[in-house]
This record gives sequence, structure tokens and C-alpha cells, in this order.
Amino acid sequence: MEAFIVVILVLIFIIFSLIAFAVMQIQMAGIEVKDFWSFIKANENLDKLYVFSKKYNRMSPQEKIIFLSETEKISDAFEKIPSMIWEDEYPKYRDVMDIYRDIKLDRWKQSRK
Repeated sequence: MEAFIVVILVLIFIIFSLIAFAVMQIQMAGIEVKDFWSFIKANENLDKLYVFSKKYNRMSPQEKIIFLSETEKISDAFEKIPSMIWEDEYPKYRDVMDIYRDIKLDRWKQSRK
């Protein structure tokens, strides 16, 4: 029984050590942990927005507004992280931002009329 408790305590210590090491690495890269966590969430949302952006021509005005607000959120999160970390996601990010730009231009043109 004592050996079981010792093994559990060692495993807990290893887990906390790994978490502390990861946090230290993130901070040494010049990134705040909060910003890195928002980047992870934004990366998940980027995948959803990428799929959603493929339906650009069929979006309703309400869907376009939602798309704009969500894209602004992921853009803010991606700006706080060095690009070398997310360079694999750049094509998706660029495509989503292109649709964002198109929607913004359409809305601007409509407001000018």
C-alpha cells in the first residue's frame, strides 16, 4: 500500500514538473501563457472558420457578421504568437482572412450606397 502511494506521489510530481517546464519554455519564447492558451483555442476555431469560409457565397448577412467577429478574435490571438509557431496553419489563416477582407469590402460598398 505504501508503495502505491509513493508511485502516485512520484507521478504527480512528474506531471507538475512537466507543466512547470512547459510554462517556462513558453515564457522563455517571450509568450505569455494566457496568450498561448488563447492561441490554442483560436487554432481550433480557425479550423471551423476555414470550413465555414468555403460557404462564403451562401452566407446570410447574419452569418457574415458572426464570421467577421470570430475572425477578428482569431486574428488577435494569432498576432500575439510568433509566426514560426503557426506557419503550418498559415494557408488556412490566409484563406480565412481573404474571405474576411471580402466581406468587409462588401459591407463597406453597401454602406456607401
